[in-house]
Amino acid sequence: MGQKQHVVVVGAGYAGVTAALRVSRRHQVTLVDPKECFTERIRLHEMAAGRTGPSVALRDLVAGREINTVRATATSIDPGARTVLLDSGTTLTYDRLVYALGSSTDTTRVPGIAEHAYTLEQAQELSARLARGSGTGTGTGTGTRSGTVTVVGGGATGIELAAELAESAGAWHVRLVTGGEPGNGLSAAGRTHVRNSLERLGVRLHSHTRVQAVHRGGLSTDHGELTGDVTVWAAAFTVPPLAAEAGLRVDERGRALVDTAMRSLSHPDVFVVGDAARVTVPGTGELRMACATAMPTGAHAAEAIDALAHGREPKPLRFRYLAQAISLGRHDGLIQPVRTDDSAHRLVITGRPAARINEWINRYTLASLHAERRRPGTYRWAKPLRPAKGAVTPASAAQAQRFP
Repeated sequence: MGQKQHVVVVGAGYAGVTAALRVSRRHQVTLVDPKECFTERIRLHEMAAGRTGPSVALRDLVAGREINTVRATATSIDPGARTVLLDSGTTLTYDRLVYALGSSTDTTRVPGIAEHAYTLEQAQELSARLARGSGTGTGTGTGTRSGTVTVVGGGATGIELAAELAESAGAWHVRLVTGGEPGNGLSAAGRTHVRNSLERLGVRLHSHTRVQAVHRGGLSTDHGELTGDVTVWAAAFTVPPLAAEAGLRVDERGRALVDTAMRSLSHPDVFVVGDAARVTVPGTGELRMACATAMPTGAHAAEAIDALAHGREPKPLRFRYLAQAISLGRHDGLIQPVRTDDSAHRLVITGRPAARINEWINRYTLASLHAERRRPGTYRWAKPLRPAKGAVTPASAAQAQRFP
């Protein structure tokens, strides 16, 4: 039967909720997060543009499972004592810890971001700000422009946000500033479609432009000043310092180093999943920060915890990429098929078919969590047809690292 354990999961994003639901079929779980509702992070650009969908209460998302939800923030972790201290003053003791605090927009890269720019985590505040207009026009959405909103970042987050705002926030000019080309990792056809779509929506592109400072009236760049009323920073992400402060081994970006079972290389009772972990999969490479990688790592950590409770060595994570999906408003999109290692194929799917596929993917993500709640273990993800040659097992990684 295996030993029933108390598993504490800190962070209720895609990775944390997936892990909590999956491991709760045989173990007691405490899920810690300061928010009352689950955040669909892949839809935050829609929220920023004023498209507010129904929120899902965290308790409802885990209802029926042996999961105790605690609305609090983890302030410190003591891996030696196996405890987590919460901002409420409560101390939780665990048998296994799943660290799933994810990532957030990095506001330290350039002076003035924190003081003068919105981030996608502030989607509701940004939406309210845009609804008020700039005071330089009517702001009614009837065709009179009320000001300029500048989105900084040429990755998927910045592209989706700029497109959504241009399509929905009709009272605003939208500008996209990026240090390279929008969608640098896409194929030539993908980059061309992104550029054409943004220009069709009226987005003014400033490619190969590096921001040096953000101020109240806009941006200072290596190409001069860009004035604007609202700035949104979507250029880079960072992870919380809690893992490093707890003494876990981390990389230069603060991501915890883990083996292929998602165990911390320095503290094997701690499993780190999602964006907070530096995960390398043989044959696939280092996983990027994304919902598409968060849920598989959360599910795999749950399986590893259960294997260890039954005295079995966990299997190594197997994962492959299939495609990148980018929303370009409600009626356009880009589906970029990719190889196992996330490198782009030449052909792409665009237009309304891509928009429909992208919406299906978004809905499937939340539906997968509901399905996991009803029947833990049902969530599946893409894997290579056969294990990569030379794959390192968790056991061999543990031996190489000399776990305590």
